[in-house]
Amino acid sequence: MSTPPGSSDDVYDVIIIGAGAAGLAAGLYAARSRLRTVLLERLGVGGQLGLTEWIDDYPGFADGVSAADLTIAMENQAKRFGLEVTYDEVLSVDLTDKVKVVTGAEATYRAKTVIIASGGQPARLNVPGEVEFQGRGVSYCAVCDGAFFQNQPLAVVGGGDSAVEEGDFLTRYASQVTIIHRREELRAAKVLQERAFANPKVSFLWNTVVERIEGDQSVNRLALRNVHSGEQSTLEVGGVFIFIGYRPNTGFLGEQVTLDVNGYIVTDEAMRTNLPGVFAAGDVRQKVLRQITTAVADGSIAALSADAYLKEHW
Repeated sequence: MSTPPGSSDDVYDVIIIGAGAAGLAAGLYAARSRLRTVLLERLGVGGQLGLTEWIDDYPGFADGVSAADLTIAMENQAKRFGLEVTYDEVLSVDLTDKVKVVTGAEATYRAKTVIIASGGQPARLNVPGEVEFQGRGVSYCAVCDGAFFQNQPLAVVGGGDSAVEEGDFLTRYASQVTIIHRREELRAAKVLQERAFANPKVSFLWNTVVERIEGDQSVNRLALRNVHSGEQSTLEVGGVFIFIGYRPNTGFLGEQVTLDVNGYIVTDEAMRTNLPGVFAAGDVRQKVLRQITTAVADGSIAALSADAYLKEHW
């Protein structure tokens, strides 16, 4: 009979926290290395893959692939090599000793190494229609979804670097991009502002917030309000891209792992954190680009680094 998770003599080689693209890739590589590995996930596999319906920018799929199909394929592939997937919410961790302890809502898990792939989540507007139209005109990733909106008017919500840069990027596809900002000036870097102001396909709505996202099968319009006058208006769009911030899921780590000023985990190129035997991968990590491809690469490197650590220290 197998030893239940949480007992004193049950120690995994690897615990992976988070079942997005990074966690699944880490699980595949760890399991193929014949490491006893458990992947802990709070809700369901996929992570940020769940924010989009169709993926056109993952290599190997000439006609694209549905996010659901890609997620299922990645999970099944890792499980084929022996990855355990357990649904449990990680509440806290103790990563400072040689044997790491991960406390979940259902059980306590112990391992020789831990890979943190807990990802993050875009900040939401929390307005009617946002959840309902997610993946059907509401997006949080211009690089992922911009090509689906050829020659359509689009809106971008936000005024920081991401909003302005992604708004400029979307003009490759859109007929017009309207950047909606609740203030009367942008917070983005000056060079990004200058580029956007010079782009004839970019316009701005200042001192304005989105009150509702409306549509039929997909997004058709936005209900807007001027924050000073209270004046109501509508904007006809084919989609809305929301860039008002991104929050890495690192709250459960306490102060054990080194984070940057924005809360992302600091690693080296081998995905090592400041703690021996603790690695990080994917969107939770301090990095330049957050895409499925980079998450998969991070997860692969983290698993191989964990394997190397085990060979040296155990």
